[in-house]
Amino acid sequence: MDQEFNALLHNNTWTLVPATPGMNVVGCKWVFRTKRKADGTVERYKARLVAKGYNQEAGEDFFETFSPVVKPTTVRLLLALAISQGWTLRQLDVHNAFLNGHLAETVYMRQPPGYEDPDHPDHVCHLQRSLYGLKQAPRAWFKRLHDFLILTGFVASKTDVSLFHYSAAGAQVFLLVYVDDIIMLGSDTTLVDSVLGQLATAFKIRDLGQPTFFLGIETIPISGGMMLSQRRYMRDILQRAGMTDCKALATPASVTQPVCQATDSFDNLTHYRGALQYLTITRLDLSYSVNRLCQFMHSPIDEHWGLLKRVLRYIKGTLEYGLRIAASANSDIHAYSDSDWAGCLVDRKSTSGYAVFFGKNLVS
Repeated sequence: MDQEFNALLHNNTWTLVPATPGMNVVGCKWVFRTKRKADGTVERYKARLVAKGYNQEAGEDFFETFSPVVKPTTVRLLLALAISQGWTLRQLDVHNAFLNGHLAETVYMRQPPGYEDPDHPDHVCHLQRSLYGLKQAPRAWFKRLHDFLILTGFVASKTDVSLFHYSAAGAQVFLLVYVDDIIMLGSDTTLVDSVLGQLATAFKIRDLGQPTFFLGIETIPISGGMMLSQRRYMRDILQRAGMTDCKALATPASVTQPVCQATDSFDNLTHYRGALQYLTITRLDLSYSVNRLCQFMHSPIDEHWGLLKRVLRYIKGTLEYGLRIAASANSDIHAYSDSDWAGCLVDRKSTSGYAVFFGKNLVS
């Protein structure tokens, strides 16, 4: 807690001002988290001061809140390119990333619990920097990083604004940004080190070396490439569903059984609306089954819950499955598509699917 509080003071996150009537003051609290490695062992313990953003008022202390994150397809494509070309891969972590964002709005917050100023206990914090929990915090951080990268010479991709690329003397460097997790890859190690040095002048960067665990995805070295795995995430899903000891199945869905919309809803909607969509980053074999389940997200019935449990039983038997990315001698793009024409018995809509390969790597 002392380390986090000192970082807040060092970044000039706020200035203390007297409270006035009519001032909208948001609260704050300390959040404690155990950061773990890919194998589940404890890496470090972390304390973070989080603003109670739900106390903010739209149009008064926040306006725009959307902040882009890199697309999974972009991650898979760039990793396939780096493995095939033998490029340098680095994983970066920005310490207290949101504290780097500048607030354009006027936001007041109560003093952190346990760290009130003894001389001014009734004063409030006039925030100068974005803080975790604020609705506009991710947007403010991304804008700060975006502006710095553009000023440095990077160019933002037109198809994915969280992808930045830099070219110099025939060499290239790419940055994949997902909030405070950054993957850097480049064709020249010297240029990568140079870019990293420029980033370190503006932000407190930790160079984690070769990517091992990012975005909840473990990278496992294999012969001629790597495998992207979400084993830990799959185990967490099974544990949350109470199905860690369930009987495994060989297929995630029955293609002969029609799924119909009914009027009687499943009782526990929160339990149905799980986290399978995020699992499809590395388990593209689940895309069709998860898509079917998502079609009934707002009004699932007991039949849909049964289909969901079947997917979980399939996951139970395929915990070692992942997405293999291997070196490819060519960069040809092949795409395959199919559709079950008018397959839905309720509204006669079709479900289409596709698979796109970059070389011999499945990327979308």
